[in-house]
Amino acid sequence: MFVKRMSRWIVFLFLLISAPVYAVPEIQHWVSPQGGRIYFVPTEGLPLLDVQVVFDAGSARDGEKFGLAALTSGMLDTGAGDWDADAIAQRLESVGASMGTGVSRDSAYLSLRSLTHPEKLGVALDTAREVLAHPRFEQKDFDREKNRTLLAIKQRGEEPDELVEIAFFQVLYGNHPYAHPQEGFAETVAPLTREDLVDFHKRHYVASNAIVVIVGDVKRAEAEAVAEKLLSGLEKGSAPPALPAPAPLQSAEIIKQQFPSEQTHVRAGVLGMTATDPDYFPLYVGNHILGGSGLVSRVSTEVREKRGLSYSAYSYFMPLRELGPFQMGLQTRNDKAEEALRVALDTIKDFAANGPTDKELEAAKKNIIGGFVLRLDSNQKLTLQVANVAFYNRPLDYLATFTEKVEAVTREDIKRAFRSRIDPGKMRTVLVGGGAK
Repeated sequence: MFVKRMSRWIVFLFLLISAPVYAVPEIQHWVSPQGGRIYFVPTEGLPLLDVQVVFDAGSARDGEKFGLAALTSGMLDTGAGDWDADAIAQRLESVGASMGTGVSRDSAYLSLRSLTHPEKLGVALDTAREVLAHPRFEQKDFDREKNRTLLAIKQRGEEPDELVEIAFFQVLYGNHPYAHPQEGFAETVAPLTREDLVDFHKRHYVASNAIVVIVGDVKRAEAEAVAEKLLSGLEKGSAPPALPAPAPLQSAEIIKQQFPSEQTHVRAGVLGMTATDPDYFPLYVGNHILGGSGLVSRVSTEVREKRGLSYSAYSYFMPLRELGPFQMGLQTRNDKAEEALRVALDTIKDFAANGPTDKELEAAKKNIIGGFVLRLDSNQKLTLQVANVAFYNRPLDYLATFTEKVEAVTREDIKRAFRSRIDPGKMRTVLVGGGAK
């Protein structure tokens, strides 16, 4: 037992030491005959295949029918072709496969994990293809899922951490498609019909709007066959037009919402960066120091460690196709909310003006680079990373060059990038809480 434990520690230490020179697999890319973009990474050792099919069909494509994209995605596997939900589940279970769907502001996806044995993989792929191409959206299933969504929205109104996030995006984005929550609101979900889902699926779940990511122990020819099978049932269609850019912020704004709780939830921020921003790495490394590295970050140190104002305080960038938010968050006692907010904002202002110290920058680089290998240490994790590269049109060598680009970031890069993005005079702030419990 002792030898086994020592072996595990040796392997773990080796991974940490070797992380900067970790050999990232090459991403192969081509366009399918149906018009879909395919990204393939061959791996060896496990007879498994992970696939993710991604569409530009997130909640930003809802139009005025907020919640439509999420409801469409959530209903894909409730019935497709000749199979109801139970039949779909049984088919997948019989071959040891698993499937899931999901949606974000930018995208919707179907994920599939299967053994590479030809017969088992064939059943899994046939099932996924039918779910993608011919979902039933039966009325009884639609009514049930819509009612579940409405109940979840009602329950969301009882959670201050949910309310503060919704209010923050609204005050930051105004009328932009990013402004509303993915699940929508009760008043927008209630009028939705089955026909709305059918129409949304017909317009967005098409081959020309699809990205297929394949990671696993298969050859290139097999990967081509996998992609072709998954896309073969889809209409060619066309990708939707680009989203509009968010309106630039002109001034600061503070929103306070009373909520019966002993804690006040706080969000503050500005428009941040896109996923392909030229300052992505200075902003990413800089925020790791500012508020992205847990208890040792500056915001946490000032708010929690030095003053005991909050159990946690953090900041992060959410890069999207259009400008995603930079936001700071914390939770504190009602009577300490103003003080905690002031300390956090002063910390952000100071960092934006003066940047990090040499010691902070060195520690951040070591931490980021040392942990990078852990983001790629399974097929599933690698699939998620490649899907991110693919959907946001990042360079194919993004993962291969990640650590060297982190290493190349300087203090001056961070200072310049933060000064140009984090304008204290345009900070949008939301506080939810302060009411009697």
